[in-house]
Amino acid sequence: MQAKDQVMKTYGALNHWHSFRLKLFWEGILIGICSGLVISLFRWALHVVETNREHIYTYLKSTDWYWTAGWFALLILVAFVLDRLTKYEPLAAGSGIPQVKGAILGFIKMRWLQILWVKLVAGVIGIGAGLSLGREGPSIQLGAVTAQGISRLFKRTRMEERYLLTSGASAGLAAAFNAPLAGVIFALEELHRNFSVVVLLPAMAAAMTATVISRLLFGGDTIFDFFGLPVLPLEYYGYVVLISLIVGLGGVVFNAGLLNIPRFYKLPIFPNSLSKIVFALFTAGVLGFVLPQVLGGGNTLINEISKTSYPLQALLLLLVGKFIFTMLSYGSGVPGGFFLPMLVIGALTGSVLSNIMTSLDILNPLFNSNIIVIAMAAFFSASVRAPITGTILIMEMTGSFQHMLVLSIASMVAFIAAELCHSKPIYEELLARSLQNTARADRNHCEKQRNIIELSVCSGSPIDGRLIKEIDWPEHTLLVDVKRGESDLIPIGDTRLRAGDFLYVLTDDTLAAKLRKMAEGE
Repeated sequence: MQAKDQVMKTYGALNHWHSFRLKLFWEGILIGICSGLVISLFRWALHVVETNREHIYTYLKSTDWYWTAGWFALLILVAFVLDRLTKYEPLAAGSGIPQVKGAILGFIKMRWLQILWVKLVAGVIGIGAGLSLGREGPSIQLGAVTAQGISRLFKRTRMEERYLLTSGASAGLAAAFNAPLAGVIFALEELHRNFSVVVLLPAMAAAMTATVISRLLFGGDTIFDFFGLPVLPLEYYGYVVLISLIVGLGGVVFNAGLLNIPRFYKLPIFPNSLSKIVFALFTAGVLGFVLPQVLGGGNTLINEISKTSYPLQALLLLLVGKFIFTMLSYGSGVPGGFFLPMLVIGALTGSVLSNIMTSLDILNPLFNSNIIVIAMAAFFSASVRAPITGTILIMEMTGSFQHMLVLSIASMVAFIAAELCHSKPIYEELLARSLQNTARADRNHCEKQRNIIELSVCSGSPIDGRLIKEIDWPEHTLLVDVKRGESDLIPIGDTRLRAGDFLYVLTDDTLAAKLRKMAEGE
């Protein structure tokens, strides 16, 4: 009966589409307020623990050895707590973005309350202890599960809940990085994969509202301090293409490292999950004495290299150290993202290249910071395969709004470089592996659900330009509505589908991926 009620409510929303969109808009504002408060708590807690971590290492370097031994004993206790938390709620482990993506697509069921508090607590503990993890992935998942909690509170349909999950994810990234436009574009380009008005309105409302909450509590400064960045002259654009190709290859290597680090943790010296976390935390403990710059997310490191002239050897050491430690930290399975460390690695790569170009006298030192910003956008685009998000995100995080053209070029060139290398988008590949590793019982439980899913007909797809009766629809699938602009079409056999149409199909979640491939032409 509950499933039947869900379907009937969904039919009602489709028949009152204008009212439904307005309702989603107001719900987006509510989600933005709640998510903004949750993410602000997360940001504040991280600031406290990271500041105290710096004080701890400063003290340990100048005190007796037994205090250092006590610190490493505390790291073992932290590892035990993190291990227990991730076992209690496995979907809180790692970045959180693949899990949100899977929930929006209908492949994963998230227990919102468990994930909310586990992600919040474990993220603060793990990043605070020094692991090279970022706050953006957890923030996106925290925003999404906050939205899911609101959806469950008001007993929304599964179709509506997916719109709200996208809105929560948008609010999470916006509040984490003080970047509302990037939050919206990331949620649409990477998570929901279409730009329909029905998802755009609540996503924008949530992102803008969450950003207002964040700015009220933390101020309106950008995450990275690149104020007064000069405009790069046109004569350097040839070098931009070359730099973007090199950085794009770096993004390919980064993805390969993330996807293959589980092989390292399968060595016999790691008999269980606890041993992996202990190893990662002990590595953080050692680095805290010899290379403290690579600990944590690393946004302060980006500000340092943009203002301080580091020698090439130091930059290479930081780059290699940050890369390897990020692999080890993420591979341990602790809740935390690689979004911010990815940008740090991109910035370090750009700094290395600008240092070399300056020494060869082919780059004016005045534009060193430009190369760093360009490299961040290119690295993100190559890894995530979301060039629009990469361009807007770096503009908002650095305040370099006059550099849209050069950032767009860098993002597209890096995107093409990754495509030529046949590198897969990192979040899609992590989701695929997560689904493979999910317990069969959990997958089956999710797959039994019926749901009305939204499909966007893409130009050149197998169903573009064809009559509904000519399409080989999967069994147990019912097309219930077709929306073309502001018009509703009755889906009869002689209705011809066109690119840009939005289809609403009643099916079970086992067929969702197949239907999306039909509509998108993948």
